[in-house]
Amino acid sequence: MAAAFVGTIALGTGVGVWASSDGGGGERAGSARHSSSGRVSGADPAQPAAPSASPSPTRSYPLSRTPRTIPAVRSHTAARGPGWRPRAGGRVVVSDAGLADEGRLVAGELGLTYAGRTDAVRAGDVRLALGGSGNRESYTMTVRDGRVDIRGPGEAGVFYGTRTLKQEVHGGGTAPEGVVRDEPAKPVRGFMLDIARKPYSESWIEDRIRELGDLKYNELGLHFSDDQAFRIQSSTHPEIVSPDHLTKAQVRKIVRLADSRHITVVPEIDSPGHLGAVIAAHPDLQLRNANGVATRGAIDISDPASAKIVDDLLDEYAGLFTGGRWNLGGDEYQALTVRDPQSSYPQLAAAARQRYGSGGTVADLATGWLNDRADTVRAHGRTMRAWNDGFFRDTSVQPAKDLQVAYWTGKEIGARQPAEYLSAGRQVVNYNDEFLYYVLGQPQTFVYPTGQRIYEQWNPRVVRGTTAVPARYDGQILGGTFAVWGDFPSAQTQDQVAAGVRMPLRATVQKLWDPGRPALSWTDFRKLADRLG
Repeated sequence: MAAAFVGTIALGTGVGVWASSDGGGGERAGSARHSSSGRVSGADPAQPAAPSASPSPTRSYPLSRTPRTIPAVRSHTAARGPGWRPRAGGRVVVSDAGLADEGRLVAGELGLTYAGRTDAVRAGDVRLALGGSGNRESYTMTVRDGRVDIRGPGEAGVFYGTRTLKQEVHGGGTAPEGVVRDEPAKPVRGFMLDIARKPYSESWIEDRIRELGDLKYNELGLHFSDDQAFRIQSSTHPEIVSPDHLTKAQVRKIVRLADSRHITVVPEIDSPGHLGAVIAAHPDLQLRNANGVATRGAIDISDPASAKIVDDLLDEYAGLFTGGRWNLGGDEYQALTVRDPQSSYPQLAAAARQRYGSGGTVADLATGWLNDRADTVRAHGRTMRAWNDGFFRDTSVQPAKDLQVAYWTGKEIGARQPAEYLSAGRQVVNYNDEFLYYVLGQPQTFVYPTGQRIYEQWNPRVVRGTTAVPARYDGQILGGTFAVWGDFPSAQTQDQVAAGVRMPLRATVQKLWDPGRPALSWTDFRKLADRLG
């Protein structure tokens, strides 16, 4: 895009801002702006214009150009006119008190006055309004007559409209004349952070929330329990909490900030594996094999006390994380990675037979565990997902039908192709570890993903490896999540992580907002990201 900054000569009477080649800019300050019909805006059409001893000059504006934003807007109807830019005396007004947060935020960002709820709109104003039907994350933004009108059927859509306006102004100084019609292709646009293995400060997480909001992400996953640590204060089991942790007050502040950006915080207490921090305080609950050898990170799911402590935590944190989504985990239960789980873990095999009959298996027992935890979380009105390797093949017990599949890998033992879940009618969230896994220290076969590779080679249908699933399953793929894992926590500092994920986050959301081939080359996309900040 050609530079959209316009030439501001000075501020004051009779000195103005003029349009650039993309149709942005403005007319001479204090002069009347002419519509395409030649009629002066605001004049009474029934009355002839008053004669002037010195006729005012007129301008013919070029058609505006499509805004350059990340993610790119889906549709822009060009128009002729000066566009809109913040000016002294400009206001943000809202049609509904529920838009006050969005109004105050964008007013502060653009240096405008927040004027609250009013129907009286004047030149220079930005008006936010609820209206219309359809996707609650959609919006229409109209730049016309020296004003901006952002309208959507839901508060989230209106918020995304303000993000587009903010990017237009920060990237080029002017919002182009015309109408933007925009909505995301996918309802799940996520960023997941492993704070169990690597602690992150409250302020760092809040900075990421602001970044995610501006990019129109709507999920922040927090993986806060693992073998290495348990990172959030607990009142039901304070003995499991690691010294370096977030207090509940800090988490509430994080959740409030996320809510204000229409981001749902998705908590994860992974079980029945990855519970080493819980087991450290309760060693009697650790799973042991037939030889008495402890199994790392695995809780003994044949012991009722194991279910109680995990359910205590699920119930407790359901009151802290108020969003509607939850990750139950379910991955990498080590009892199911051995050749013969029944003989290696006879206590699990016995519990499976007792519960499910003579044919019950350890995989059945693990599936029943996942279903029981789903029952606990479902009682709090949450939508749940679990990692794909927590769904087992050829079990008599089937995972609950409302469990979404968080598909991350095809590398695990017995991992199934995405199409097996999709053909069974499951909804899938794409965490493809080939493209979307940023694993600190790059262990095993992991390498830090690049924005360019995501931008040029990935889309939401590429769920496993580099091959897309058939197009008929597109509607079952809810979206995707870019994940940061802390396998080697000292490999990068917080600042290095923020810098490392910057372009991958932008590339990922571009493909979740619009999975098609982007209009910009990667080089131009990167330059745009640098200009937008």
